[in-house]
Amino acid sequence: MRERTDERRADAHLKIQLGGLIIKAGLGDMPRDQLLGLLLDGRERVRDPEIAEQFARRGAKEFKS
Repeated sequence: MRERTDERRADAHLKIQLGGLIIKAGLGDMPRDQLLGLLLDGRERVRDPEIAEQFARRGAKEFKS
């Protein structure tokens, strides 16, 4: 039972972190269907290692500010 509670807690923590990223990116007021489409498009684009590196650099820069 404790293992299940720990899994649920970890899942909730991850969702909170991801929600925080959405807010930090200024996308909190975007309609859900558009946001999901944006994320799906990004998922496909990061398959290119060069684009993935560009995204990572930009994200690291935002975390510093």
